[in-house]
Amino acid sequence: MNKQMKYLVEGITKDIIAYLMEDNRCDLSTALKEFYNSETFAKLSDESTGLYIESSAYVYEMLKGELKFGEI
Repeated sequence: MNKQMKYLVEGITKDIIAYLMEDNRCDLSTALKEFYNSETFAKLSDESTGLYIESSAYVYEMLKGELKFGEI
């Protein structure tokens, strides 16, 4: 993962953790576990998907779908 991609992934991750904590009223630890163990995070971290150039809101919608249906 190059420096620019890492920066973008970290920014999106920060936003998504905040969204999870607000929407689900969970603590930081729970939000981190939920996101880092998701297929969405795996795809976000995979340079070949290009997901890291999408908006935080777009990635969060993917995560919400995954959490609701069990897959992306």
